[in-house]
Formats: sequence, structure tokens, C-alpha cells
Amino acid sequence: MAQIRIGLAGCGFVSELHMAAYRRVYGVDVEVKAVAARGDHVVDFADRHGIPKTYRSFHDLIADDDLDVVDICTPPNLHGSMIVAAMKADKHVICEKPFAGYFGRDGDRVPIGKHVPKALMYERVIDDMEKTCASIRSTGRLFMYAEDWIYAPAVTKTVEILKATKDKILFMKGEESHSGLHTAHAAQWAMTGGGSLVRMGCHPLSTVLYLKQVEAKARGETVCVVSVIGDVGNVSACLRPDERAFINASPVDVEDWGTLTVTFSDGTKATVLSGDMILGGVRNLIETHTSGGSLFANITPNSHMMSYQTSEEKLASVYVTEKVDRKTGWQYVCIEEEWTRGYLQEIQDFMECAAIGRQPRSDLALAFETTKVNYAAYWAAEEGRRVTL
Repeated sequence: MAQIRIGLAGCGFVSELHMAAYRRVYGVDVEVKAVAARGDHVVDFADRHGIPKTYRSFHDLIADDDLDVVDICTPPNLHGSMIVAAMKADKHVICEKPFAGYFGRDGDRVPIGKHVPKALMYERVIDDMEKTCASIRSTGRLFMYAEDWIYAPAVTKTVEILKATKDKILFMKGEESHSGLHTAHAAQWAMTGGGSLVRMGCHPLSTVLYLKQVEAKARGETVCVVSVIGDVGNVSACLRPDERAFINASPVDVEDWGTLTVTFSDGTKATVLSGDMILGGVRNLIETHTSGGSLFANITPNSHMMSYQTSEEKLASVYVTEKVDRKTGWQYVCIEEEWTRGYLQEIQDFMECAAIGRQPRSDLALAFETTKVNYAAYWAAEEGRRVTL
């Protein structure tokens, strides 16, 4: 059995999800051997998960010759440099979304989200991504884009049906929304590279781009994105402080609401929505409307299990679903969240890829195209026009 040894960069929310997935990999002998983060909490994280080595710097992590794969779960502004450094250190790389972004340069007026033109951001992001991709390809190592939606069971069933029917996708609609930010840095463009569209909308965007390629391959066609329109805003700015009890949207220079529509070369469409001020838990949804039917992938919420409870106190130790402000009343309980949202299947695919050298389902091309379309949408929104790619 192949043995793959992992080094984890970062120990926050998504690192917990990845750790849960690593424990359930089968057919490959997987061990998370090291974790790196700057704060003292890295020691607690390592102790809880039985990780033998801790590092306080990314440089020390990638210098560890015992590691085969580096899993990057850090803030987005660190992704590009970490990807290249890890791959040059002869490591395969898993990287969380987004693949890339614009985080500011010397001379930029701050905050950059309010002052740097989005057309310039788009140009510079494309240039940076092309350089990063060239560096990746020169190493011969694998790049694995951690887009869990591609692996979510509802999406993989959509793929199965599209391959079987070979029907034409006419329109797709995707959404990820919830009630606000996990971390303070997400409110700043210089740290995150954008707002709700980059942080959340990237998931449904990657998925509609992926599904369109599945359909095109099944039909023996070539399809690409030809244009993008977008709209963004800070819709929660109108709220008084006393109206913000359940909403944690406090952007500095990013949007808390965004939408984009892509037009494909065959004339078909897809629309993506994201918002940081939508209550009731995380909405992870993809609708696919074809020439022969309709497919609704309700990743969350779904009706696997519903609960009506009256005591918050008794439920203190029970996880219901992400981003709900209460556990009482009627709730859509997320069963096996790591499975439902695709994290287990994603990590399984990546470990098999590292073991045998094949390319992952969620790959470099998808990472590049998702970021490209996201930034084209920002450009389109700022200038109030359609951007042709």
C-alpha cells in the first residue's frame, strides 16, 4: 500500500475539515506528519489530532524531507507564494480556494478594494496566475485544487446523469450564502482578494464551470466562457447596530453581496449568487436545467434529517449545521457534513493522485478559470458593462 505523508499549513476552520477527511482515506496509507502555523494554537491543534511535528514557519515545513504533500489552508493572500515554494521543494500541493487574487502592490492607495481599478486587478491577477502555472508545470509535481463541491455526492450524481443523457445544459444557477464572516481578515481585500464572490461564490462558480465541461465532453463539443456580467454591493450597510444581532457582515472594502452571470460559447448561461447576510445556515445549491430535465443539487440545506427541539441548553454539545444562530425550532440537520459537502471524497481523490501520479478531478485549469471569471465579474460590476474574455 502506498504511503503518503502530509504537511498541513494552517490550523483553522478548513484544516479541521481536512483532518476529518484524512482519517477516513482508504486504500492509501496516509499520515499527517506535521503542521505549521505562527500562533501558539498550533500546538493544541497538533495534540488534538496526534500530529507529531509542529513548525512555526512555512519555510521549515516545506524543508521537511519526510513530507510528500503540503496542504495549504492559509489566508488567500499567502496562497500563490506558498504554492510555488512548496512545489519547488519537491512537494505535491493541495491548496484551498481561492487559487489566486489581487492583494495589493507598492504604491496602491488603501484600502485597495475601494481605490484600485478592477480592470487593473484583473490584468495583474491573470499575469500572476500565468506565472504561477508556469512554475507549477516546471516542477512536475501535482497541483490539487481543494474545491469540495466538485466532489459533493449531489454534484457527482448530477455528473453521472449528464454523462448518461448527453443532454445540453441550457442554464445553471448556483449559490453559497450565509450570515457572515468566519474571520476578521475576510473583511479586507488585501487579505482575501475580494468579498462574498471570492470567498463563497467561487464554490458554485467552479461547479457550473466544471459541469459545463462534463456536458461538453459527453457531447463531443468544445465550450468556453465568452463573457461575464456582474453586480456587487454592501447591502448590510443600511442596518443599525441593533439590527445586526444575527448578521456578521462588516466589510471594510469588499462586498457582502454579489452576483455574476457567465455566457458560454454555445449561447447558454449560468448565474452565481453569494451573500454574507442570509440567515438560516449555509446555502450550498446548484440547479442544472437541460434539454431533457432539471437537476437540483441541494448540498445544504437538505432534508436528510429534520429536527424540532425546544432546549438550547440540552443541545449545547450537538452539532446541527454550519452558521445557524440557534438549534431550537425546526432545523435541517446536516448528516455527515464532511461527506455531504464533498471533503471526504476530495481528499480521497487527492491521496490516490499523489500515490499513483494521476491528475485530480479538481485541477489547475479549474482553479485558473474560476479566478479569471471571478475577477472579470468584479471588473464588469465596477464599469457597469459586459466583459468579453
